Amino acid sequence: MGEAMLAAILKKGLAKPGAIVVGDVAEARRKHLEKKYGITATSSNLGAAGKADVVILAVKPQNLAEVMAELGGRLKSTQLVISIIAGAKIKTLSRGLRHDSIVRAMPNTPAQIGEGISVWTATAEVSGQQKESARATLGAMGKEVYVDDEKYIDMATAVSGSGPAYFFLMVEALVDAAVGIGLPRETALALVLETMLGSGHLIQRSGKEPAELRRMVTSPGGTTARALEQLEEGKFADLLKRAVKAAYDKARELGG
Repeated sequence: MGEAMLAAILKKGLAKPGAIVVGDVAEARRKHLEKKYGITATSSNLGAAGKADVVILAVKPQNLAEVMAELGGRLKSTQLVISIIAGAKIKTLSRGLRHDSIVRAMPNTPAQIGEGISVWTATAEVSGQQKESARATLGAMGKEVYVDDEKYIDMATAVSGSGPAYFFLMVEALVDAAVGIGLPRETALALVLETMLGSGHLIQRSGKEPAELRRMVTSPGGTTARALEQLEEGKFADLLKRAVKAAYDKARELGG
């Protein structure tokens, strides 16, 4: 996700390559980023963050303590920290970094192609100008939604953060089902993908609720009705609720 943010920032012209310094412990990774994007990469997180106006934390949760130990107390009060670390609460970041101007965000993987959505919030110490900077940075990867309470970030993690995996699984299962009734796999994949994309766009553009669209396409006694009966019998909606709740609980667990 860190590389997706880097690519989006450069593509949108929010910063020039010469103004970006990336910290990464892996030498091969640093060389890759320097060659591909023309930025500077260093093994020192402090070296990367030292002169930056905006410091983006895009590390795995298990590496956060190490990064905070390196940066703690060394950031200037004027610097903005944007964290996309799953489960890492603002109070944890603020205490570990000894820093108050923090944005916590949850993007999702479609950000890699500029089609993501990020949910974010900010501490009271983040200025209006810094909020606009955060909005532009996250918006470079797709859409962004600001929330005024941090509790919504863990909820968004379970819905939009983990959500792409739910759709990937459904596509996988629907393709397998199509192959099971005799369709060639290539044809099945094309049908499923276009159906998913078209259905999403229809929800966006029709102005109708998903439930209304579902009723419109479901003729009494027809093929769709028969299929939906099977999904209801298998408690599809209830299973999805349980999955989202499990992801939400895990996000809260990660945040301690």
